[in-house]
Amino acid sequence: MAKSFYVSCVLSLGLLLAIVQETEAQVGVCYGMLGDNLPSPQEVIGLCKKYNIQRMRLYDPIQAALQALRGTNIEVMLGVPNSDLQRLASNQSNANKWVQNNVLNYRDVKFRYIVVGNEVVAANYVAQFLVPAMQNVQNAIANAGKAGQIKVSTSISLAMIGESYPPSMGSFKGAEGPVIDPIIHLLLKNQAPLLVNIYPYFVYAASTPSTSLDYALFTAKSVIINDGPLEYQNLFDAMLDTVYSALERKNAGSLRVVVSESGWPSNGGVEASVGNARTYNTNLVQHMKGGTPKRPGGPIETYIFAMFDENQRIPELEKSWGLFLPNRQPKYPIFGTTDECSGKMEWYGVKSNRHFPFYSNSLFGCTCNG
Repeated sequence: MAKSFYVSCVLSLGLLLAIVQETEAQVGVCYGMLGDNLPSPQEVIGLCKKYNIQRMRLYDPIQAALQALRGTNIEVMLGVPNSDLQRLASNQSNANKWVQNNVLNYRDVKFRYIVVGNEVVAANYVAQFLVPAMQNVQNAIANAGKAGQIKVSTSISLAMIGESYPPSMGSFKGAEGPVIDPIIHLLLKNQAPLLVNIYPYFVYAASTPSTSLDYALFTAKSVIINDGPLEYQNLFDAMLDTVYSALERKNAGSLRVVVSESGWPSNGGVEASVGNARTYNTNLVQHMKGGTPKRPGGPIETYIFAMFDENQRIPELEKSWGLFLPNRQPKYPIFGTTDECSGKMEWYGVKSNRHFPFYSNSLFGCTCNG
């Protein structure tokens, strides 16, 4: 067998498949479609099966994508676009029809969440419609007997956060109260998680050189922030714990948080490179197993942005976040196919610390048998 095949096995199959299995498939991928050169939904679902991707965020109820998802075991986070919020908030029948057309008509699709709106803040015109739309969609889901199976939520950005340093001082901006307060109330009532988009890249790019690249990429070798008894070695944990602290100040510390987007670009901005994107995303997948300093008890459900580079996104930086190229080839080794090495592998090596570089075969490797 060729040496390059062994290297590929070391880099992709052994590492990520083992990690995904250990985390009980807590990782998902965001499937955006803002490109004129992307594969068909059927080809994308085939790619998910090949690379054992078991969760997907779909931003719009694209019928071709929903058709392709029929009969698969892929769990879906389905979005209601911001442009639909006013219509769904205006009356219950519109929400009932949306749920019927995009959820109930696809009973053989495994819907996990309905995400009503994305990154809506108080200054947006549609903010006034967000919670009424969430409530109407929740009513439609409950009336269909799916409330225990499909959770209705929304996805927020950290633009809602006011105080953020140190993480224990995290709080929401006062101006966001009219939006975030009823969101929290509805989620607590229905035992649904809050979805949060978390991007250490943007914090790093806006604050370099005061924020180190190692801190943003999970590769810092020592503690960067001491926050009382809590110690922070990476920016992702600090950002997520800031959200937990902000929720605690709203008496919502029990609310579960799902990271609905996170990633790193491979082109178009400061430290946007294939190498850094690979380092961030592989370390993110590994890191989410153990929680954060404030919430160390279990895995963090996380969705990597994005499935593909999307050439119609604006600005230029937004075009190069994909794990895969439009020709369906991995941009860098992160996912291993289920059939490489006939699924046979032996492990060796010692992990030096929990932020080890996955692509370094000096620490971990696999030997393919057959």
